[in-house]
Amino acid sequence: MTPRERGPQNRSMITDYFPPLGLRLNTPSLELRLPSYDDLGELARVAAEGVHDPGTMPFVEPWTDQPPDERALGVVQYNLRRLGEWTPRKWNLNFMVVHEGTVVGIQDMRAGDFAVTRQVGTGSWLGRAHQGKGIGTEMRAAVLHLAFEELGALTAVSAAFEGNRASERVSERLGYRRDGIDVLAVRGQRVVENRYRLERRDWEAHRTVPVTVTGVERCLPFFGLEESEGE
Repeated sequence: MTPRERGPQNRSMITDYFPPLGLRLNTPSLELRLPSYDDLGELARVAAEGVHDPGTMPFVEPWTDQPPDERALGVVQYNLRRLGEWTPRKWNLNFMVVHEGTVVGIQDMRAGDFAVTRQVGTGSWLGRAHQGKGIGTEMRAAVLHLAFEELGALTAVSAAFEGNRASERVSERLGYRRDGIDVLAVRGQRVVENRYRLERRDWEAHRTVPVTVTGVERCLPFFGLEESEGE
């Protein structure tokens, strides 16, 4: 039933109009979903408590250099912007990651003109208290399953600054191959970024995390796809 077909006695839900808010990815220990307002409060708290050693900077935009309160507010505003700017030609799934009932961080998946390129990019962050437990690998495996199995992606790309072995190890475990470098200015310093690319055949050879996806069918037009394309 479409929203217009509902009678006045039926209450419309936000997912009637924006189905990605009902999308869920589940692995053995994680749930990934777009955050609600209440979720954003928890996510902001995790960011305020710290994401990495202050002596390093794993992000191109050094948003974690802000004081805790400003960092928390920035997380709320960033996630709301991603939802507000969504179009079928350019989208960003900024999934909140929940581990055993606790909000632990963000795993994003984004694309431009996905119906043509069939390529996605990913990025992530975890609160410091939740690092080193294998969560990073499991949450990226979840979005890769969504991309390749449900949406028909052909390639996925990622990147990590030279020396960020935690991120590089995740890419290596999941079958990515090195794909060159870039040179960036971060905190006024020259930084080398290592690029990684994952082809469908390599993803298939490294599938070790079981993933269950619910609610994807109604989302397909929001990814620029017809319903038959993702099934």
